[in-house]
Order: sequence, then C-alpha cells, then structure tokens
Amino acid sequence: MTSEEHRPPPSWAGDVGLGVRAWVGDTPPTPSPATEPAERSGERSRKKGRGRSRTRTRAEAEEARAATAAARAAEVEADPEGVARTILLDALTGQARTRRELADKLAKREVPDEIATELLDRFTDVGLIDDAAFASAWVESRHRSRGLAPRALAQELRRKGVNDEEAKAALEQIDEDDQRTAARALVDRKMRSVRGLEPQVVTRRLVGMLARKGYGAGLAFSVVREALADDDQVDLTDLVDHPED
Repeated sequence: MTSEEHRPPPSWAGDVGLGVRAWVGDTPPTPSPATEPAERSGERSRKKGRGRSRTRTRAEAEEARAATAAARAAEVEADPEGVARTILLDALTGQARTRRELADKLAKREVPDEIATELLDRFTDVGLIDDAAFASAWVESRHRSRGLAPRALAQELRRKGVNDEEAKAALEQIDEDDQRTAARALVDRKMRSVRGLEPQVVTRRLVGMLARKGYGAGLAFSVVREALADDDQVDLTDLVDHPED
C-alpha cells in the first residue's frame, strides 16, 4: 500500500459527504427552474471547451521530438549499462527475442557497442537469450497457427537473425506429412470462398495461396487436386498436372 493510500481526505470531502448523506434514501433536491437552464448551459460550454485542443505546429512537433531524443541521449550517457539492462529486460518481458533483435534495440538507443556486447553475452550465458530455443518455438507456433511451410519459416528466422545452423535444426521438426496436413487444412478453409468458380481459376488461386505460405509447386498442386477430387464438385479432366519441384 502506497503512502497516497494513507493520505487523509481533503477538508472539503467531509462537507460533501454530509451533504450527500443528508438526502440518501430520500428524494434528491430538485434544482429550481430559474437556475437549471443556466447550470446546464454552463455545463455544455465547459464540455464544448474541453473538446477543443490546439493542434501543434510542425515546428513544435519537431521540437518535442528533439527534446525527447536529447533526454534519452542524456540518460544513456549518464548510465549506459543501466539503460541497456532496462531495455533488454523490458524487451524480454512476455516473449523471447533473438540476440540480433535485442542488439538492434540497443543500437537504436545508441548504447555503446562494448556495453551492448557485454550485456548480450551475459544474458546469453544465463539463458535469457537463446536463439536455438527461440527458433524451435517460433517454427512450432507459426506452422501450427499460420500453416507456414519450412521455406517461409526459414525466411522469417533469417530476418530475425537466427543463423542457418540453428534455423535448420528447428525446421527439422516439420516433416513431409506435417506439411501436407497443414497445406490441406489451408486449402479446405479457402475452398469455401472459391466454390462456383471455374476449376482452373480455383486451382490457380489455391496453389497461389499455398505458394505464399512457402509450399513448393509440386506439393501445392498435389494437395489442391486431392482437395478438389474430394469436394466432388469439380471435373478434373481439364486440369494439367503441375511438374514436381
């Protein structure tokens, strides 16, 4: 409990409380007709006034940004390690991040390189930064929730700074059966919005959707043909097999 919670109520609070208790359970006092319109008019004026706010000019906005940047720079200069540690802990609260993502955050705040490297190494040593574990969790989550194939997942991991060896190890948890199952689930969901179109159009849209998810053309076309055949509403005789990857 903070000190503010122990603070006694202001002197006017007692008078207000007495006034309220005076008519609790009874009919509240009714404003006189002479004063009610004036009070309402004043209230409307106050509300209208509160709704207005002066728009800052571009120069004022630039000045505010410059002042914020200067204050942050002064903070880093005064205690670079403390600021860097706070940045890292805040960034890691609630979710894992790669070492590169964290390094980028420190660089953006202009934390000196030697301090950034030292803290990143320390966080890595104690397990707060673990790119291999991050990659494994990322692949499992994105494949399950978004149906992404290894090709798309590898690109995401690369952008986040995971090295090729750690990315490859994480992607090995997705096998061919997993990819086919995920691709078929994506096609089944998409099928609802393309029914009634020409078979060639349906095939092109479904294969294109899978391609954007990272699936190769051979697997994508195979899964789409299978889904269309199971749908029993499409004549497949005019569809040409797509070459395998």
